[in-house]
Formats: sequence, structure tokens, C-alpha cells
Amino acid sequence: MIGIIGGSGLEDPKILKAAEGREVSTPWGKPSSKIKIGKIGGKEVAILSRHGPKHSIMPTNVPNRANIDALKQLGVTHILASSACGSLRKEIEPGHLIFPDQFIDRTTKRDSTFYDKDKVCHLPMAAPFCPELRVLMTDVAKELGIKNHVNKTVITIEGPRFSTRSESLMFRQWGADVINMSTVPECVLARETGIHYQVIAMATDYDCFDKACNPVTIDEVMGVMGKNVDNVKKIFLETISKIDSLEKQCSCAEDIKTSILNK
Repeated sequence: MIGIIGGSGLEDPKILKAAEGREVSTPWGKPSSKIKIGKIGGKEVAILSRHGPKHSIMPTNVPNRANIDALKQLGVTHILASSACGSLRKEIEPGHLIFPDQFIDRTTKRDSTFYDKDKVCHLPMAAPFCPELRVLMTDVAKELGIKNHVNKTVITIEGPRFSTRSESLMFRQWGADVINMSTVPECVLARETGIHYQVIAMATDYDCFDKACNPVTIDEVMGVMGKNVDNVKKIFLETISKIDSLEKQCSCAEDIKTSILNK
């Protein structure tokens, strides 16, 4: 089963066939939303709204462990995620899509592992996103003629506020290319469960590193994100149709097997 996290418009009954909303209970509470399960192109797909159906859950309060565990329980093996982001580079313009291959974690209040009691997990994270899934998705974007950037670094901040200019400049010096509030620990928890995970980051604005840029506003973010959704939807649909072609030679599903102490 393929999992999709983020509001992408794929919940449309014209796209997600024979859909049903399913409640899933987990040891970490309820997921952000009911999980809509149906078929796209004959393949089973589970769609979860990260911030709730009405975007009512702030970034810090997203129940990431419940979300990932619920998808795992349903049999999800691959997660395609979408996330709005701010650009830290002039060449990454609002409206462009980004396929990160690295992250920097600046979150401070989130549960970032399933192994916080009884067992200890030291998980390799040198390559935090699925390389095979990323190549497939970037190839799809290229075929569709959608402007994108590959092999970039996303920095995830706690939020919900946006950055100060000094923070934005510092993040650029660290090598970050885009900034968001959602990718970590979502991708880490996916790896702990052996799920292949790749995010499409949608650049909605320039972060405030440049004094010539206007400060980020939520109206700007939502406006550009609305225009990006169609492109993300096209990439997801085409990726789903081709996902069986993956060779599954990456270590995403294997790393956890040798990472747990006190088994």
C-alpha cells in the first residue's frame, strides 16, 4: 500500500476510487485525521491529512508517531509526502518544487522516536530519504516539465512562528536550501518502521534572509501553495503508476533491523 501525507487533493472521489475513511488506534493516540483508503490506478492508497482535515493542528502538535504507526498498521510500504516550505536560495523561486536528500533538525519539542522506553534505537540517518523513490519522483517531474530542484537540504524548525532574519542568514550558512516545519521527525519515524519515504517540498515564498524581500505572510504561503497543489498531484499520480518499477535495493527497510539495543 502507498501512503500519502499532506493535503494534495487526491481525496477527490474521482481520483481515489471506492474510498472509505478509517479510524486507526495506536499506542500513541489518534492520527491527525481519519485515513482515507481507496484505489488509484488499481493500487491501494492511504491518504492522511497531517494537520487535520481543516488544518487545525499546529506543527508542534502533529501526532507524528500516531500518524506513521497508523499507516504502518495498514500495510503502507512507501510514503509520498508534501510540505510547504520557504526558499533560502534565490534560484529556488516561489512555485518551484524541491526533492530534498538531506535535513537539518531544529525542532525541540517533538517525540522523535518510537523507542523511548525499554529499548534504545540508534538509527543510521546519513541518507534520510529514500534514494530510489526520490529518483523516480524527480524523473516523473522532468517528464511532466515541472520546474524542480534535486538533492537539496531542508531545515525543519519548531514553529509556529517564521524565522528572524538572523536565523534565516544562519540557516543559509549551514547549507540549508529550504525551510519548513513538518519533515522532522516524520521522515525519521518512517525510517524506524522500515517505510520508504520521500517529501516534495513546495516553495511558497522566500525566507527573510534578504532585506529586499517582503516578510513572509500566511496569505502569501497559502496563495502559492494552492497553485502548487496541481503539480504535486500530477507527480503523485504518475509516481503511483510507476512505483512497482522500483528495484528496492535501498536500505530504508533494513536499517532498523540492526539499530535496536535490548531486543
